[in-house]
Amino acid sequence: MTASIATDGIVSNRLSGEELAENFSDLHPPLDPHEALVAADRCYFCHDAPCTTACPTEIDIPLFIRQIATGTPESAARTIFSQNILGGMCARVCPTETLCEEVCVRETAEGKPVKIGRLQRYATDTLMAKPGHPFTRAADTGKTIAVLGAGPAGLSCAHRLAMKGHAVTIYDLRSKGGGLNEFGIAAYKSVDGYAQDEVEWLLAIGGITVECGKSVPLSELADAFDAVFLGVGLSGVNALGVEGEDKNNVLDAVSFISDLRQADDLASLPIGRRVVVIGGGMTAVDAAVQSKLLGAQDVTMVYRRGREAMSASEFEQVLATSKGVRIIYNAQPLRVTGNGAAAAIEFGYTETVDGKLRPTGETFTLAADQVFKAIGQTLEGAPDALNLEGRKIAVDENGRTSVKNVWAGGDCASGGDDLTVTAAAEGRDAAEDIHTTLMGG
Repeated sequence: MTASIATDGIVSNRLSGEELAENFSDLHPPLDPHEALVAADRCYFCHDAPCTTACPTEIDIPLFIRQIATGTPESAARTIFSQNILGGMCARVCPTETLCEEVCVRETAEGKPVKIGRLQRYATDTLMAKPGHPFTRAADTGKTIAVLGAGPAGLSCAHRLAMKGHAVTIYDLRSKGGGLNEFGIAAYKSVDGYAQDEVEWLLAIGGITVECGKSVPLSELADAFDAVFLGVGLSGVNALGVEGEDKNNVLDAVSFISDLRQADDLASLPIGRRVVVIGGGMTAVDAAVQSKLLGAQDVTMVYRRGREAMSASEFEQVLATSKGVRIIYNAQPLRVTGNGAAAAIEFGYTETVDGKLRPTGETFTLAADQVFKAIGQTLEGAPDALNLEGRKIAVDENGRTSVKNVWAGGDCASGGDDLTVTAAAEGRDAAEDIHTTLMGG
Protein backbone atom coordinates (compact mmCIF):
# COMPACT_ATOMS: atom_id res chain seq x y z
CA MET A 1 0.00 0.00 0.00
CA THR A 2 1.26 3.48 -0.89
CA ALA A 3 1.17 6.06 1.87
CA SER A 4 -0.58 9.30 1.00
CA ILE A 5 0.82 12.59 2.25
CA ALA A 6 -1.36 14.62 4.63
CA THR A 7 1.13 17.28 5.75
CA ASP A 8 4.88 17.73 6.15
CA GLY A 9 6.33 14.52 7.60
CA ILE A 10 2.87 13.16 8.42
CA VAL A 11 1.15 10.59 6.22
CA SER A 12 -1.96 8.44 6.20
CA ASN A 13 -2.35 4.88 4.90
CA ARG A 14 0.91 3.68 6.43
CA LEU A 15 -0.65 0.26 6.94
CA SER A 16 -3.29 -1.77 5.13
CA GLY A 17 -6.79 -2.18 6.48
CA GLU A 18 -6.02 -5.81 7.36
CA GLU A 19 -2.94 -4.82 9.35
CA LEU A 20 -4.83 -2.13 11.21
CA ALA A 21 -7.70 -4.49 12.02
CA GLU A 22 -5.23 -6.90 13.57
CA ASN A 23 -3.34 -4.18 15.43
CA PHE A 24 -6.50 -2.73 16.94
CA SER A 25 -8.20 -6.01 17.82
CA ASP A 26 -9.39 -6.68 21.38
CA LEU A 27 -6.46 -6.41 23.81
CA HIS A 28 -7.95 -9.11 26.07
CA PRO A 29 -10.34 -11.34 24.10
CA PRO A 30 -13.37 -12.46 26.14
CA LEU A 31 -13.31 -15.74 28.03
CA ASP A 32 -15.53 -18.53 26.74
CA PRO A 33 -17.72 -20.38 29.29
CA HIS A 34 -15.17 -23.14 29.88
CA GLU A 35 -12.31 -20.69 30.32
CA ALA A 36 -14.43 -18.71 32.77
CA LEU A 37 -15.14 -21.79 34.87
CA VAL A 38 -11.45 -22.72 34.96
CA ALA A 39 -10.46 -19.15 35.92
CA ALA A 40 -13.17 -18.97 38.61
CA ASP A 41 -12.01 -22.27 40.10
CA ARG A 42 -8.73 -20.63 41.11
CA CYS A 43 -10.45 -18.23 43.52
CA TYR A 44 -10.13 -19.03 47.25
CA PHE A 45 -13.35 -17.05 47.98
CA CYS A 46 -11.59 -15.28 50.85
CA HIS A 47 -13.85 -14.20 53.72
CA ASP A 48 -11.90 -10.97 54.29
CA ALA A 49 -11.21 -10.56 50.58
CA PRO A 50 -8.44 -8.00 49.97
CA CYS A 51 -9.61 -7.72 46.36
CA THR A 52 -12.95 -6.27 47.43
CA THR A 53 -11.21 -3.76 49.69
CA ALA A 54 -8.96 -2.71 46.79
CA CYS A 55 -11.89 -2.14 44.43
CA PRO A 56 -12.97 1.54 44.45
CA THR A 57 -16.60 0.46 43.90
CA GLU A 58 -16.36 -2.28 46.57
CA ILE A 59 -17.73 -5.06 44.38
CA ASP A 60 -18.08 -8.34 46.30
CA ILE A 61 -15.55 -10.11 44.11
CA PRO A 62 -15.53 -13.53 45.82
CA LEU A 63 -19.34 -13.63 45.58
CA PHE A 64 -19.53 -12.87 41.88
CA ILE A 65 -16.74 -15.32 41.08
CA ARG A 66 -18.53 -18.03 43.10
CA GLN A 67 -21.69 -17.27 41.12
CA ILE A 68 -19.74 -17.79 37.89
CA ALA A 69 -18.28 -21.01 39.27
CA THR A 70 -21.79 -22.30 40.02
CA GLY A 71 -23.01 -21.57 36.50
CA THR A 72 -24.97 -18.37 37.17
CA PRO A 73 -23.05 -15.56 35.41
CA GLU A 74 -26.22 -13.46 35.21
CA SER A 75 -26.38 -13.38 39.00
CA ALA A 76 -22.68 -12.53 39.06
CA ALA A 77 -23.38 -9.56 36.78
CA ARG A 78 -26.14 -8.31 39.07
CA THR A 79 -23.70 -8.47 41.98
CA ILE A 80 -21.27 -6.36 39.96
CA PHE A 81 -23.81 -3.88 38.59
CA SER A 82 -25.38 -3.29 42.01
CA GLN A 83 -22.10 -1.63 42.98
CA ASN A 84 -20.85 -0.39 39.61
CA ILE A 85 -23.30 0.08 36.76
CA LEU A 86 -20.29 0.62 34.47
CA GLY A 87 -18.80 -2.72 35.48
CA GLY A 88 -18.63 -3.84 31.86
CA MET A 89 -16.36 -1.02 30.78
CA CYS A 90 -14.35 -1.16 33.99
CA ALA A 91 -13.68 -4.84 33.27
CA ARG A 92 -12.01 -3.68 30.05
CA VAL A 93 -10.13 -0.55 31.13
CA CYS A 94 -9.65 -0.75 34.89
CA PRO A 95 -5.99 -1.19 35.94
CA THR A 96 -6.81 -4.39 37.80
CA GLU A 97 -3.11 -5.21 37.97
CA THR A 98 -2.65 -2.37 40.50
CA LEU A 99 -6.00 -2.79 42.29
CA CYS A 100 -7.90 -6.02 42.93
CA GLU A 101 -5.50 -8.41 41.17
CA GLU A 102 -2.43 -6.91 42.81
CA VAL A 103 -3.69 -7.90 46.28
CA CYS A 104 -5.16 -11.27 45.21
CA VAL A 105 -3.94 -14.07 47.49
CA ARG A 106 -2.99 -16.08 44.40
CA GLU A 107 -0.80 -13.18 43.27
CA THR A 108 0.89 -13.02 46.67
CA ALA A 109 1.49 -16.79 46.82
CA GLU A 110 2.13 -17.65 43.17
CA GLY A 111 2.67 -14.43 41.25
CA LYS A 112 -0.41 -15.25 39.15
CA PRO A 113 -3.65 -13.65 40.33
CA VAL A 114 -7.18 -14.77 39.59
CA LYS A 115 -8.31 -13.15 36.32
CA ILE A 116 -10.75 -10.88 38.10
CA GLY A 117 -11.10 -8.32 35.31
CA ARG A 118 -11.72 -10.89 32.60
CA LEU A 119 -14.19 -12.78 34.80
CA GLN A 120 -16.03 -9.52 35.43
CA ARG A 121 -16.24 -8.96 31.68
CA TYR A 122 -17.53 -12.49 31.15
CA ALA A 123 -20.33 -11.97 33.66
CA THR A 124 -21.36 -8.48 32.53
CA ASP A 125 -21.23 -9.35 28.82
CA THR A 126 -23.42 -12.39 29.46
CA LEU A 127 -26.15 -10.36 31.14
CA MET A 128 -25.98 -7.37 28.81
CA ALA A 129 -26.49 -9.68 25.82
CA LYS A 130 -29.93 -10.61 27.19
CA PRO A 131 -33.03 -8.43 26.65
CA GLY A 132 -34.22 -6.10 29.36
CA HIS A 133 -32.46 -4.24 32.15
CA PRO A 134 -31.51 -5.81 35.50
CA PHE A 135 -32.87 -2.92 37.58
CA THR A 136 -36.25 -1.20 37.78
CA ARG A 137 -37.19 2.31 38.85
CA ALA A 138 -38.78 3.10 42.15
CA ALA A 139 -42.01 5.11 42.22
CA ASP A 140 -41.67 8.63 40.85
CA THR A 141 -40.55 11.02 43.59
CA GLY A 142 -41.34 14.21 41.70
CA LYS A 143 -37.77 15.38 42.19
CA THR A 144 -35.61 16.51 39.26
CA ILE A 145 -31.82 16.43 39.02
CA ALA A 146 -29.52 17.88 36.36
CA VAL A 147 -26.30 16.07 35.57
CA LEU A 148 -23.67 18.04 33.71
CA GLY A 149 -21.44 15.62 31.82
CA ALA A 150 -22.31 12.24 30.30
CA GLY A 151 -19.07 10.56 31.31
CA PRO A 152 -18.57 7.73 33.82
CA ALA A 153 -19.34 9.84 36.90
CA GLY A 154 -22.41 11.47 35.38
CA LEU A 155 -23.81 8.23 33.98
CA SER A 156 -23.27 6.37 37.25
CA CYS A 157 -24.93 9.15 39.22
CA ALA A 158 -27.86 9.40 36.79
CA HIS A 159 -28.55 5.67 36.84
CA ARG A 160 -28.57 5.45 40.62
CA LEU A 161 -30.89 8.47 40.87
CA ALA A 162 -33.23 6.98 38.27
CA MET A 163 -33.35 3.77 40.31
CA LYS A 164 -34.49 5.87 43.26
CA GLY A 165 -37.39 7.27 41.23
CA HIS A 166 -36.01 10.70 40.38
CA ALA A 167 -36.17 12.32 36.93
CA VAL A 168 -32.70 13.05 35.56
CA THR A 169 -31.57 15.24 32.66
CA ILE A 170 -27.97 14.86 31.46
CA TYR A 171 -26.32 17.67 29.51
CA ASP A 172 -23.11 17.12 27.56
CA LEU A 173 -21.21 19.32 25.13
CA ARG A 174 -20.16 16.44 22.90
CA SER A 175 -22.21 14.87 20.14
CA LYS A 176 -22.86 11.70 22.16
CA GLY A 177 -22.55 10.38 25.68
CA GLY A 178 -19.83 8.25 27.21
CA GLY A 179 -17.22 10.84 28.09
CA LEU A 180 -13.81 9.31 28.71
CA ASN A 181 -15.08 5.83 27.84
CA GLU A 182 -16.14 6.98 24.38
CA PHE A 183 -13.51 9.57 23.55
CA GLY A 184 -10.50 9.07 25.80
CA ILE A 185 -9.26 5.49 25.97
CA ALA A 186 -7.25 3.36 23.57
CA ALA A 187 -9.34 1.85 20.78
CA TYR A 188 -7.99 -1.66 21.42
CA LYS A 189 -9.34 -1.61 24.98
CA SER A 190 -12.96 -1.11 23.94
CA VAL A 191 -13.80 -2.47 20.49
CA ASP A 192 -16.96 -2.84 18.38
CA GLY A 193 -18.66 0.29 19.70
CA TYR A 194 -18.97 -1.07 23.22
CA ALA A 195 -18.95 2.36 24.90
CA GLN A 196 -22.14 3.45 23.11
CA ASP A 197 -23.76 0.06 23.61
CA GLU A 198 -23.14 0.44 27.34
CA VAL A 199 -24.66 3.93 27.41
CA GLU A 200 -27.80 2.75 25.63
CA TRP A 201 -28.07 -0.26 27.95
CA LEU A 202 -27.67 1.94 31.04
CA LEU A 203 -30.35 4.39 29.85
CA ALA A 204 -32.81 1.53 29.41
CA ILE A 205 -33.77 1.85 33.07
CA GLY A 206 -35.83 4.90 32.07
CA GLY A 207 -36.23 8.25 33.74
CA ILE A 208 -33.07 9.70 32.16
CA THR A 209 -33.05 12.26 29.35
CA VAL A 210 -29.80 13.04 27.55
CA GLU A 211 -29.26 16.34 25.74
CA CYS A 212 -26.00 16.28 23.78
CA GLY A 213 -24.30 19.26 22.19
CA LYS A 214 -25.60 21.45 24.97
CA SER A 215 -24.31 23.06 28.14
CA VAL A 216 -26.31 25.11 30.63
CA PRO A 217 -24.81 27.54 33.19
CA LEU A 218 -24.78 26.21 36.74
CA SER A 219 -26.88 29.15 37.96
CA GLU A 220 -29.69 28.21 35.56
CA LEU A 221 -29.52 24.54 36.48
CA ALA A 222 -29.62 25.35 40.19
CA ASP A 223 -32.79 27.39 39.66
CA ALA A 224 -34.53 24.86 37.43
CA PHE A 225 -33.69 21.58 39.24
CA ASP A 226 -33.85 20.28 42.78
CA ALA A 227 -30.17 19.25 42.65
CA VAL A 228 -27.21 19.37 40.27
CA PHE A 229 -24.35 16.92 39.81
CA LEU A 230 -21.19 18.04 38.01
CA GLY A 231 -19.27 15.33 36.20
CA VAL A 232 -17.61 17.51 33.58
CA GLY A 233 -14.18 15.90 33.60
CA LEU A 234 -11.04 17.82 32.69
CA SER A 235 -11.25 19.46 29.30
CA GLY A 236 -8.09 21.59 29.40
CA VAL A 237 -4.66 20.28 28.40
CA ASN A 238 -1.51 21.41 30.20
CA ALA A 239 1.05 23.25 28.10
CA LEU A 240 4.70 22.26 27.86
CA GLY A 241 5.75 25.85 28.38
CA VAL A 242 8.80 25.57 26.13
CA GLU A 243 10.07 27.40 23.07
CA GLY A 244 8.61 26.08 19.81
CA GLU A 245 5.52 24.52 21.38
CA ASP A 246 3.38 26.41 18.87
CA LYS A 247 4.97 24.75 15.84
CA ASN A 248 2.87 22.63 13.51
CA ASN A 249 2.40 18.98 14.48
CA VAL A 250 2.84 19.64 18.21
CA LEU A 251 -0.53 18.31 19.37
CA ASP A 252 -2.30 17.25 22.52
CA ALA A 253 -2.59 13.50 23.00
CA VAL A 254 -6.18 13.72 24.23
CA SER A 255 -7.40 15.08 20.89
CA PHE A 256 -5.37 12.50 19.00
CA ILE A 257 -6.95 9.66 20.97
CA SER A 258 -10.42 11.15 20.53
CA ASP A 259 -9.95 11.51 16.77
CA LEU A 260 -8.76 7.92 16.56
CA ARG A 261 -11.70 6.65 18.63
CA GLN A 262 -14.18 8.41 16.35
CA ALA A 263 -12.52 7.58 13.03
CA ASP A 264 -14.52 5.44 10.61
CA ASP A 265 -11.34 4.50 8.73
CA LEU A 266 -8.13 4.16 10.74
CA ALA A 267 -6.07 4.10 7.55
CA SER A 268 -7.12 7.70 6.86
CA LEU A 269 -5.51 8.99 10.07
CA PRO A 270 -2.20 10.78 9.42
CA ILE A 271 0.70 9.71 11.62
CA GLY A 272 4.34 10.72 11.71
CA ARG A 273 7.32 8.52 10.95
CA ARG A 274 9.08 9.64 14.14
CA VAL A 275 6.66 10.31 16.99
CA VAL A 276 7.55 11.61 20.44
CA VAL A 277 5.05 11.50 23.30
CA ILE A 278 5.80 13.63 26.36
CA GLY A 279 4.31 12.32 29.60
CA GLY A 280 4.18 9.29 31.87
CA GLY A 281 0.52 8.50 32.42
CA MET A 282 -2.11 6.28 30.83
CA THR A 283 -2.87 8.90 28.17
CA ALA A 284 0.79 8.98 27.17
CA VAL A 285 0.90 5.20 26.87
CA ASP A 286 -2.34 5.10 24.86
CA ALA A 287 -1.05 7.76 22.45
CA ALA A 288 2.35 6.10 22.06
CA VAL A 289 1.04 2.57 21.53
CA GLN A 290 -1.61 3.66 19.07
CA SER A 291 0.92 5.71 17.11
CA LYS A 292 2.94 2.55 16.71
CA LEU A 293 -0.13 0.52 15.77
CA LEU A 294 -0.99 3.09 13.08
CA GLY A 295 2.41 2.50 11.49
CA ALA A 296 4.82 5.06 12.96
CA GLN A 297 8.37 3.82 12.53
CA ASP A 298 9.90 5.24 15.72
CA VAL A 299 7.82 6.09 18.80
CA THR A 300 9.43 7.39 21.98
CA MET A 301 7.84 8.28 25.31
CA VAL A 302 9.78 10.75 27.42
CA TYR A 303 9.01 11.20 31.12
CA ARG A 304 10.63 13.75 33.39
CA ARG A 305 10.95 11.49 36.44
CA GLY A 306 12.04 7.90 37.08
CA ARG A 307 10.15 4.76 36.18
CA GLU A 308 8.86 4.24 39.72
CA ALA A 309 7.15 7.66 39.63
CA MET A 310 5.15 7.03 36.44
CA SER A 311 1.41 7.00 36.94
CA ALA A 312 1.06 4.46 34.13
CA SER A 313 1.14 0.99 35.66
CA GLU A 314 3.94 -1.47 35.10
CA PHE A 315 1.58 -3.47 32.90
CA GLU A 316 0.98 -0.43 30.70
CA GLN A 317 4.69 0.30 30.48
CA VAL A 318 5.42 -3.30 29.48
CA LEU A 319 2.59 -3.16 26.94
CA ALA A 320 4.15 -0.07 25.39
CA THR A 321 7.61 -1.57 25.10
CA SER A 322 6.18 -4.83 23.76
CA LYS A 323 4.66 -2.84 20.88
CA GLY A 324 8.01 -1.25 20.07
CA VAL A 325 7.71 1.99 22.03
CA ARG A 326 10.93 3.26 23.59
CA ILE A 327 10.61 4.89 27.02
CA ILE A 328 13.16 7.44 28.21
CA TYR A 329 13.03 8.36 31.88
CA ASN A 330 14.41 11.40 33.71
CA ALA A 331 14.25 13.88 30.85
CA GLN A 332 12.16 16.99 30.26
CA PRO A 333 11.62 19.04 27.08
CA LEU A 334 13.60 22.23 26.60
CA ARG A 335 12.59 23.38 23.09
CA VAL A 336 10.96 22.21 19.89
CA THR A 337 12.94 23.01 16.76
CA GLY A 338 12.01 23.08 13.08
CA ASN A 339 11.15 25.46 10.28
CA GLY A 340 7.43 26.02 10.85
CA ALA A 341 6.74 22.40 11.72
CA ALA A 342 8.33 20.25 14.41
CA ALA A 343 11.52 18.52 13.29
CA ALA A 344 13.20 17.71 16.60
CA ILE A 345 12.95 18.20 20.36
CA GLU A 346 15.79 19.02 22.70
CA PHE A 347 15.58 17.44 26.16
CA GLY A 348 17.50 17.92 29.36
CA TYR A 349 18.26 15.05 31.69
CA THR A 350 16.91 15.34 35.25
CA GLU A 351 17.57 13.84 38.65
CA THR A 352 15.69 13.80 41.93
CA VAL A 353 17.54 15.14 44.96
CA ASP A 354 15.81 15.33 48.34
CA GLY A 355 12.50 14.77 46.60
CA LYS A 356 12.98 17.66 44.21
CA LEU A 357 13.49 17.40 40.46
CA ARG A 358 16.45 19.27 39.04
CA PRO A 359 18.33 19.37 35.73
CA THR A 360 21.71 17.69 35.42
CA GLY A 361 22.94 20.01 32.68
CA GLU A 362 23.18 17.20 30.10
CA THR A 363 21.01 17.40 26.99
CA PHE A 364 20.04 15.30 23.99
CA THR A 365 17.89 15.75 20.89
CA LEU A 366 15.28 13.47 19.33
CA ALA A 367 14.15 13.79 15.72
CA ALA A 368 10.37 14.16 15.63
CA ASP A 369 7.91 15.06 12.91
CA GLN A 370 4.97 14.66 15.31
CA VAL A 371 4.83 15.47 19.03
CA PHE A 372 2.04 14.61 21.45
CA LYS A 373 1.64 16.39 24.78
CA ALA A 374 0.32 14.14 27.55
CA ILE A 375 1.34 15.95 30.72
CA GLY A 376 -2.05 16.15 32.38
CA GLN A 377 -5.38 17.89 32.00
CA THR A 378 -7.00 20.78 33.81
CA LEU A 379 -10.45 21.96 34.74
CA GLU A 380 -11.79 24.73 32.52
CA GLY A 381 -14.72 27.06 33.02
CA ALA A 382 -15.53 26.23 36.65
CA PRO A 383 -18.21 28.65 37.97
CA ASP A 384 -16.83 31.30 40.32
CA ALA A 385 -19.30 30.24 43.00
CA LEU A 386 -17.53 26.92 43.48
CA ASN A 387 -14.58 26.56 45.81
CA LEU A 388 -11.56 24.85 44.28
CA GLU A 389 -8.98 22.57 45.83
CA GLY A 390 -5.87 22.99 43.76
CA ARG A 391 -7.16 22.90 40.19
CA LYS A 392 -10.27 20.80 40.91
CA ILE A 393 -13.70 21.38 42.43
CA ALA A 394 -13.52 21.00 46.20
CA VAL A 395 -15.92 18.34 47.53
CA ASP A 396 -16.50 16.57 50.82
CA GLU A 397 -16.69 12.80 51.34
CA ASN A 398 -20.21 12.74 49.89
CA GLY A 399 -19.36 14.80 46.82
CA ARG A 400 -20.97 18.00 48.10
CA THR A 401 -19.51 21.24 46.76
CA SER A 402 -19.44 24.66 48.40
CA VAL A 403 -22.76 25.50 46.70
CA LYS A 404 -25.98 24.21 48.25
CA ASN A 405 -27.59 21.29 46.38
CA VAL A 406 -24.66 21.01 43.99
CA TRP A 407 -22.51 17.87 44.00
CA ALA A 408 -19.50 16.88 41.88
CA GLY A 409 -17.49 13.75 41.13
CA GLY A 410 -15.07 12.14 38.74
CA ASP A 411 -11.96 13.76 37.33
CA CYS A 412 -13.21 17.32 37.87
CA ALA A 413 -13.53 16.85 41.65
CA SER A 414 -10.91 16.66 44.36
CA GLY A 415 -10.26 13.29 45.87
CA GLY A 416 -9.55 9.96 44.20
CA ASP A 417 -7.57 8.77 41.22
CA ASP A 418 -8.57 9.83 37.72
CA LEU A 419 -9.95 6.41 36.75
CA THR A 420 -13.23 5.24 35.24
CA VAL A 421 -13.85 2.99 38.24
CA THR A 422 -13.23 5.85 40.70
CA ALA A 423 -15.55 8.14 38.75
CA ALA A 424 -18.25 5.46 38.79
CA ALA A 425 -17.92 5.12 42.56
CA GLU A 426 -18.05 8.87 43.15
CA GLY A 427 -21.09 9.31 40.91
CA ARG A 428 -22.90 6.47 42.70
CA ASP A 429 -22.07 7.78 46.18
CA ALA A 430 -23.09 11.34 45.30
CA ALA A 431 -26.40 10.00 44.00
CA GLU A 432 -27.05 8.29 47.32
CA ASP A 433 -26.37 11.53 49.19
CA ILE A 434 -28.51 13.54 46.75
CA HIS A 435 -31.38 11.10 47.32
CA THR A 436 -31.04 11.27 51.09
CA THR A 437 -30.91 15.06 51.03
CA LEU A 438 -33.89 15.54 48.70
CA MET A 439 -36.04 13.03 50.58
CA GLY A 440 -35.36 14.70 53.93
CA GLY A 441 -33.07 12.04 55.35
